[in-house]
Amino acid sequence: MSKINSHNEWDTLKECIVGTAKNTHATFTWQNSDKIDPKKFEEAIKITNDASPSWFYDEVTEDLDNLAKTLEGLSVKVFRPNVYDFSQLYQTPFWASTSNNAYNVRDLNLVVGNMVIESPSYDMSRYFESTTLYDIWYEYFDKGFKWICGPKPKLNYEVVLPYFRDEDSRALTDEDVKHKKLTHGRLEKLHKLSENEILFEAANTLRLGKDLLYLNSSSGNLKAGKWLESIVGDEYNIHITDSIYRSSHIDSTLMALRPGLMLVNSARVNSENLPPLLEKWEKIYFEDVAETSASELEFQKNFRDPAYKKLKELGFESNLNSMSSPWVGMNLLSYNQDTVIVDERQSSLIKVLEKYNFNIIPIKMRHIYTQGGGIHCATLDTVRDSKLESYF
Repeated sequence: MSKINSHNEWDTLKECIVGTAKNTHATFTWQNSDKIDPKKFEEAIKITNDASPSWFYDEVTEDLDNLAKTLEGLSVKVFRPNVYDFSQLYQTPFWASTSNNAYNVRDLNLVVGNMVIESPSYDMSRYFESTTLYDIWYEYFDKGFKWICGPKPKLNYEVVLPYFRDEDSRALTDEDVKHKKLTHGRLEKLHKLSENEILFEAANTLRLGKDLLYLNSSSGNLKAGKWLESIVGDEYNIHITDSIYRSSHIDSTLMALRPGLMLVNSARVNSENLPPLLEKWEKIYFEDVAETSASELEFQKNFRDPAYKKLKELGFESNLNSMSSPWVGMNLLSYNQDTVIVDERQSSLIKVLEKYNFNIIPIKMRHIYTQGGGIHCATLDTVRDSKLESYF
């Protein structure tokens, strides 16, 4: 095991965490944790069990295991999370919840150089998710690194604020129209976050050496961007943007491929709203991702959507109604500046990257849309053969 060292998205990968689907369980959450009805709880557990069939998560496991083996074949040392029983109820003084999984290991853990920053999510079901990596962090601890945890939020107020008073009657943007076409009519509900507390997920941050681009979005508020600056601002430049994307993480919108070259989601970003930091970089504008797979849409329709409705009728909130944006298909992992690991369904993206002389390693990831993340989301690079540099 080496010392944690990862300054960017592209230098040669040496050590990496790959997520797991083990113990995955659909979540349910509710306020007033002192008023839990045991019968409703038992019914909710049954509903979420039915919405989490083992055959489905066997396939997710198979794909993640193959991703891990692919990295090991490149001589990358791979770690996996140590999970708990995600169906177990936990409570704070303000609310109660179950958990989901440890699939998207990048979401809540930001590696900056020789530092790990655990981010405080707005999502109650993710409150203890980062603990699945603690055994790994303690293995690294003897080598020495900074381990910082953002302040745990209380979340005892209206955390999620809708963009629109009437979601169903909102005017559709060009991005919305393309989104619906790629998902056979589904459209994500948009929200923003309260500024009461520090709330963000690590995947809102793009690492570019001494410069970090932070996306103020539905999974990270402005207060969190300022907190991040207070933690690393003596050594890094924090650039906060809210102009490119109204929804969640940055890695379905911008992917840094090598110094001076950025993959850009043209359904969201253009010359008008491009962060000024990236003006001089070469951009590969791309949006021609594959449609959301028919099998996942069918699973969503037959299992997840009905379960969400039943939980809602019982008074519970759940993650079962959400699917990733179709542009999560852009979500790739760089092995080095010349080689990238890409979802095999993304044939158009593969062709574009080959024109830029990238070596492509295609792998199968069948369920990225219901699991909320692609290859980049499901991995967390802890060691790259890199040093801290400025690229601007």
